[in-house]
Amino acid sequence: MRKTVCLIGRPNTGKSSLFNRLINEKKAIIADTPGVTRDRMYGVVNYGLKSFSLIDTGGIDLEGQSMNDNIKMQAEIAVDEADVIVFVVDGKEELTLNDYAVRDMLKRANKRVIVAVNKIDDVKHENLIYNFYELGFSDIVAISSLHNRNIVSLLDMITEDFPDYTTEPDEEILKFSIIGRPNVGKSSLVNALVGEERQIVSDVAGTTRDSNDTRFTYDKKDYLVIDTAGMRKKGKIYESIEKYSVIRSLKAIERSDVVVAVIDAGTGIIEHDKHIVSYALEAGKAIVLVVNKWDLVKNKDIAIKEWKQKMKNEFQFVPYAPVVFLSAETKSRIHTLMPEIIKAYNSFIKVIKTSVLNDIIRDAVALHEAPSYKGRRLKIYFVAQTDTRPPKFTFHVNNKNLVHFSYERYLENKIREAIDLTGTPIILQFKNRGDE
Repeated sequence: MRKTVCLIGRPNTGKSSLFNRLINEKKAIIADTPGVTRDRMYGVVNYGLKSFSLIDTGGIDLEGQSMNDNIKMQAEIAVDEADVIVFVVDGKEELTLNDYAVRDMLKRANKRVIVAVNKIDDVKHENLIYNFYELGFSDIVAISSLHNRNIVSLLDMITEDFPDYTTEPDEEILKFSIIGRPNVGKSSLVNALVGEERQIVSDVAGTTRDSNDTRFTYDKKDYLVIDTAGMRKKGKIYESIEKYSVIRSLKAIERSDVVVAVIDAGTGIIEHDKHIVSYALEAGKAIVLVVNKWDLVKNKDIAIKEWKQKMKNEFQFVPYAPVVFLSAETKSRIHTLMPEIIKAYNSFIKVIKTSVLNDIIRDAVALHEAPSYKGRRLKIYFVAQTDTRPPKFTFHVNNKNLVHFSYERYLENKIREAIDLTGTPIILQFKNRGDE
């Protein structure tokens, strides 16, 4: 598991610029995600052999009014999730009431805190950091996120106790998470899946503070379901902040092979549903979409046609994801979910023979050649699968710069037409012949 770090502080101390500097403008594993926009409040930082999740928070502001409850709760959630907190202050200004308010919050949290004195653009201003020892934290570093100054020192401090990160699966058992915005029926779905009189192989204590891991048996095989609904405190209040309910889903997504994203048939699809699914896409996980509370829908035969089209339109960035309609409450159609999860997992780990893959691509090129560009045309010499989880296909070509996004999409579609890869994203990588 990646450790979690959060940035906190009053407004205008440079948290967002530090966030962007640390994540290094990390792009999605599959670029160009149409239909999905969101505030970038979460990212992954890779530093040597270390890797951690980074959370950005809104500025905490007391001036002229009591502390904004929404911002305060958002910050508290991020602090709760964090293993290390980076308290960002403005090195060019005196400490303010807002700084002290943040300090008091962090003292109560009893977490490791690093004070990042930002905007120290030059060594001659280094002595300004001594003003900030008054906050009562011993780990202090002068940085400039704008000029990339002492960012390495900050990363060394953050990761000094972090273990090396490994992506090796920790156990050969299909793990799937149930994610979604608050009150869509995640816990009810878990209960319906494992059954009231279930024979639990074992209860595994969650490696994150808020998720519950349950082993159960289906068709004589063991599975692990990760429910993200459990809350430590102020549950209903915390869950009411939809943007930050994403934080709880992120760790569960990371640990999963398959992500089951739950949509509420009663309230319909909202933008936040797409945000959550897009995080699973970024993580490169297999995806199954569930429309829950189907018992509340009238005229189901007509409604299911409308819903299928609606899901296709709203989730066009994951056209390979199957859609399951069910009711966790009444257990209607609950039997249709596990087969789709298993199918998505089998796609996720699928290995395709090189000869079969090359036949598919050869036929695709014969049917439709790549468009020419300035008198040159893409030539594909050879293709092989180079990874799984998700499947990755490496194309050896004459010039990778000749790959147009529309032709890449065409090749992906041809692979999917020939090979059943339902539920999983796939990655197409292009390399010039002779390149390592």
